[in-house]
Amino acid sequence: MTTAPPRTAALDLETLRADFPILGSRIGDSALVYLDSGATSQKPQAVIDAEVSFLTTANSAVHRGAHTLAAEATELYEDARATVAAFLGARPEQLVWTSGATAGLNLVAYAIGNATAGRGGDEARRFALAPGDELVVTETEHHANLIPWQELAFRTGAVLRHIPVRDDGTLDLDTAASIIGERTRIVAFPHVSNVLGIVNPVAELVALAHAAGALAVMDACQSAPHLPLDLPALDVDLAVFSGHKMLGPYGIGGLYGRSDVLEALPPFLTGGSMITTVTLDEASYLPPPQRFEAGTQPVSQAIGLAAAVRYLEAVGMPAVHAHEQVLERRLRDGLRSMPGIRLLGDAAGVERVALSAFDVEGVHAHDVGQFLDARGIAVRVGHHCAQPLHRRFGLTASVRASAALYTTEAEVDVFLDVLSGTRAYFGVGR
Repeated sequence: MTTAPPRTAALDLETLRADFPILGSRIGDSALVYLDSGATSQKPQAVIDAEVSFLTTANSAVHRGAHTLAAEATELYEDARATVAAFLGARPEQLVWTSGATAGLNLVAYAIGNATAGRGGDEARRFALAPGDELVVTETEHHANLIPWQELAFRTGAVLRHIPVRDDGTLDLDTAASIIGERTRIVAFPHVSNVLGIVNPVAELVALAHAAGALAVMDACQSAPHLPLDLPALDVDLAVFSGHKMLGPYGIGGLYGRSDVLEALPPFLTGGSMITTVTLDEASYLPPPQRFEAGTQPVSQAIGLAAAVRYLEAVGMPAVHAHEQVLERRLRDGLRSMPGIRLLGDAAGVERVALSAFDVEGVHAHDVGQFLDARGIAVRVGHHCAQPLHRRFGLTASVRASAALYTTEAEVDVFLDVLSGTRAYFGVGR
């Protein structure tokens, strides 16, 4: 068993929470207890102000004009790229702006499909798939890191395989080693499961992928807001994340890629802003990241995301992680000790983020969610875009509580206290 993490006074939560206007809200007669940060995080005033400031003082299309506003907007936009890339341990040219993680994963899947169709020339040929080639995912995937690979397999004749999850929620690495082999071309996995909260063994998965000559593709949506992250050090080939889960705006996210991978991939979306020369018959494309950024760009959103990153950096990701580890243990211990609660993936001795999904015996997840909401507590209910994982545990839905840097221990205690009365309220327990 792991030992309890030390309590931390590193975060001045009273001051920090004042930066988030929505946290002072009330739901009916109750103070808001927001435990749905795994779905979307709340935004500090600095992020809101950054977007408003751009829109009111520098709004202009980027990379398209020679006038003063256009130059200022372009500089802010590319500075934002550099800021977010550095937060991930990457260089600016290794970060492609997308509308979110889903768009990033579809970009990769369709680019590989284009390579299979012969686009991209000799450099892209390394990504081409043949019938019988294998794409490997895990049983824990969010649908965004599953369905694009299903579709790619359908279009190319490749075979989709999966790494199973054990009863305790950990990945079966023995089976992974047996299925990742000479026909494997892609191994896609989440850094952190959005249902189980477990930090997956990235080093082992990447080693298996690279030993087979396959690309390692990581979904970092549930790790980027909570863990110090260095994507090049993790040795993944490609990784995606979403801004709205890490204090940033909606409609912005990113695709990180090793330079040699991005430089070889053909584009997916095409149009303006990603070309060098166009004739009526053909076009030549810019190098990454612009090659993958066709059309009008999410300028204010990128600037807002950079403000979110600066906020996280000012707080300090080690301090964020330490605080959330206290919350994680408090949340999980409280749920584990509660009669009639079944935690999903309750593995011992593994690293986690402060996110727990559970089933309340005898009460549907949606009823639990309504019961909590009536008392001001916001949680997630449903399959969390992970139907195969829920099916693995014999469920169609669960309740998920997820914390962030602004969550307090007192809020976790309020949640646990109210949840403890759920079964009695519905007449199925004491």
